[in-house]
Amino acid sequence: MIKVQNLSYSYPQKDLYKKVSFTIEDDVHCALIGTNGTGKSTLLDLLMHSGEYLYDGKIIIDNTDRIGYVSQFSQLDPNEDMTVFQYISNEFVKHEQKILDFCKEMETAEDLEKVFEGYQKELDEWNAIDGESYEINIKKQLKLANLQKLEEQKISSLSGGEFKLIQVIREMMLSPRFLIMDEPDVFLDFKHLNALRNLINAHKGTLLMITHNRYLLNHCFNKILHMENMDVQEFDGTYSEYNYELLATKIDLEEAAAEDQAEIDRQSKILEKSRARASEMDNASLGRAVHARQTLVDRLKARKTKAPFVDIKQPEIYFGLENTVADEYILELTDYSVAFDEQLLEHVDFVMKPADHVAIVGNNGTGKTTMLSEIFENIKDTIRISKDAKVRMFSQITGSLFDDAKTLLEIFEDKGFDTIKNIKDYLKKYGFEGDTLGQKVSELSGGEKDLFQLAVLSLEKANLLLLDEPTGHLDVYAQIALEQAISEYKGAILMVSHDYYTVANSMDYVLLVENNTVRRMSIRKFRQMIYANHFDKDYLLLEQKKKETETRIQQLLRANEFEKAKVLMESLEETIKNMNMVMTKI
Repeated sequence: MIKVQNLSYSYPQKDLYKKVSFTIEDDVHCALIGTNGTGKSTLLDLLMHSGEYLYDGKIIIDNTDRIGYVSQFSQLDPNEDMTVFQYISNEFVKHEQKILDFCKEMETAEDLEKVFEGYQKELDEWNAIDGESYEINIKKQLKLANLQKLEEQKISSLSGGEFKLIQVIREMMLSPRFLIMDEPDVFLDFKHLNALRNLINAHKGTLLMITHNRYLLNHCFNKILHMENMDVQEFDGTYSEYNYELLATKIDLEEAAAEDQAEIDRQSKILEKSRARASEMDNASLGRAVHARQTLVDRLKARKTKAPFVDIKQPEIYFGLENTVADEYILELTDYSVAFDEQLLEHVDFVMKPADHVAIVGNNGTGKTTMLSEIFENIKDTIRISKDAKVRMFSQITGSLFDDAKTLLEIFEDKGFDTIKNIKDYLKKYGFEGDTLGQKVSELSGGEKDLFQLAVLSLEKANLLLLDEPTGHLDVYAQIALEQAISEYKGAILMVSHDYYTVANSMDYVLLVENNTVRRMSIRKFRQMIYANHFDKDYLLLEQKKKETETRIQQLLRANEFEKAKVLMESLEETIKNMNMVMTKI
């Protein structure tokens, strides 16, 4: 169990937490969520290495000998000569050898009690990780992740997604009581994402994980920690249930704010009349009355403070374009192919119209990013781009559009803004303000780097955008803002993505990579394919109903129809209950 009490911690340039308290009980699967740059990764590191930080408050971690950790930045060693089975079992083999060494030492030891003490400690650790069954357990975990074919394969030959899952399996087995993971889902294809979901749901110990992946959030966790504005909100329940509670709170807050605004308007009118009378009559008592009335209006305005976990400002992402394309097609690929050590893609043929929004979907390592890069470079005869096209690309490598050793302000000084104030106003739309503007891009979090890259890309006013995993590190609010920006964009978009929700919510159709080529698929069929493979047939319909109900509630809130919104909340609650019931059967 983890107990954090009144935790406060700051960087020199930024306060991260102020008197934060929360508890994570044993065997809970907890998702740590929040907007980019709020200190989520720092909190994980602080929990694991509290002795290396100067902080106020208490951190208590009970009932665990070892904290497992999976990083979002883990790298594959190309020289690693172990097989997958050897890599996972390596620590078990070391434990086993230590136990044998103690047994041998006890045969001749003079201080038998001391040797036996060491033996007992090692044996306790061995039992805690179920050492006697480690070979069987490795095979079970590999099968659960659908990776059993990799058992004798060299670690150095794995894809990045495969290696990430092997790391997760290894840490789950070595640290069954408490495991911390920092965005292990980043850039996983859908097959590997489902494998990660299976591993998480089968894990019996305590799990604390940072993720912005809505697919995992909706299907893997029974506790939510939400970090915003230097505070943490704790919720026992699923992500869908948490969002329901946030929406219910939002209705109450907006209804109260509307009542307050009506009273402010009424008092303001009385105030204006009192001022007019006081100035006409030059009456001291009327002047005092005006001052008292002004104090009342100010107090009413101050009361309209928004709740930090409900009123979270989304970045204002926007893609404009300078000119449209007159050609029938903005992009054409004819018999396109790409190969490295092996043939990845061949005989690829497709065309895009000037306003098409298209997702390229497929497994890791199938040539999707390479194809996107070669379209951007436009040096192959098999690629034809309209002469009127202005092409720009969002890359997984953040330094492709700018020098990330410069500060945010320095990069924008040559972007055509008239004043520093205009730069600050623009970057504020993307959530960058205050001391952050003086930071180097390399010092930003992964999500902040991606958001900043989108801010730079937006200025280009291109009519063909190539987006390579743009949602990989973005928080949920930025993902939704990006989906809205894509939907409103009048130009063409070709996007590589493994984010099911972004594809389903903002794309016109999908190019599915399979059998070394691509085939076109409608969004409706794409959704059906995903859910037919991984969910009960009723779940898709329930999820669609949930989204439609939430959209209708938001529309009613904008119209100040609070009572009607509350009625729909009852329907939404029932839908979420039915979704949870379906999930328990899977």
